[in-house]
Amino acid sequence: QVQLVESGGGLVQAGGSLRLSCAASGRTLWYYTMDWFRQAPGKEREFVASISWGGGDTSYSDSVKGRFTISRDNAKKTVSLQMSSLKPEDTAVYFCACETRWGTPFTPDYWGQGTQVTVSS
Repeated sequence: QVQLVESGGGLVQAGGSLRLSCAASGRTLWYYTMDWFRQAPGKEREFVASISWGGGDTSYSDSVKGRFTISRDNAKKTVSLQMSSLKPEDTAVYFCACETRWGTPFTPDYWGQGTQVTVSS
């Protein structure tokens, strides 16, 4: 069992930056692929970014590529999402997640509760 807790959400103006963090506890984290998903009001949850267990491979959705950066620290059991050049359409609840496999489609086994990110225009 893995528990995931997100933090760092908030309100930011368009063009600004925000850094989300996810703290994991429970089973050993190092062999899990770590993901970020988001869900905007009235829309389905969508993939944002993923990082392999060693950090050597990353994957991003086209909508955030070049603006968001995912990273992880296995010793601290944390994963982060640095978000820059934020747009109003990035407004959503952001979820940290993890899974034991790598590759699309990313289908997490465990989910956090989510943190709200609101980008004002």
